[in-house]
Amino acid sequence: MTGAGVSTPSGIPDYRSKNGLYTGHHNAEYYLSHAYLASDPEGFYHYLKENLYYPDAKPNVIHQKMAALTQQGRAGVITQNIDNLYQMAGTKNLVEFHGNLYQIYCTKCGQDVPFQDYLKAPYHNTDQGYLRPKVVLYDEGIAQQNVDRSLKLLRQADLVVICGTSFRVYPFAGLIDYRNSAAKVMVINEEPLQLPFEFEMVQANAVDFFEGVTV
Repeated sequence: MTGAGVSTPSGIPDYRSKNGLYTGHHNAEYYLSHAYLASDPEGFYHYLKENLYYPDAKPNVIHQKMAALTQQGRAGVITQNIDNLYQMAGTKNLVEFHGNLYQIYCTKCGQDVPFQDYLKAPYHNTDQGYLRPKVVLYDEGIAQQNVDRSLKLLRQADLVVICGTSFRVYPFAGLIDYRNSAAKVMVINEEPLQLPFEFEMVQANAVDFFEGVTV
């Protein structure tokens, strides 16, 4: 179960740290809401384009080692991240719980559109329909299939690793309550987490930790 801290070594800012996106923009949650999209679609588009897109970012060792474990059938990944880096790393058994910024569709005709077109303009060149990414905005619901797939992975797991997340965003954080009751929980994070159950806290830089993981 991973969050934005997994992608900061790839040059993508997180949200809630002292240097995160939400620190610099006090209204960030509103700018990332369906209400803002509905009231000012042009403003919404420009905010996303200027603050969330890092198309030159590449997967780092954390993504790569996790992807390798999934390719071996030994793991699955449930991530809050919407930056596409797990996809680029070739991750299997991947649940992008909040969607993916690089999957774009036209709200008028439903057609998928390359993200490169979206970064040029927010309107579909065939029917002028408004384009948007397949991400969950504030005041939108999580896709049921993502909930179901996440619960299935957690019920199958003998070890749950939480990495690079404050673990304060719900319903993502609430998924842990549905884990296999026999599963051990390990947290790999630079900031310690307080969780209401027994777990192993590895307070370390996740890059350093995963560089030492053999797959």
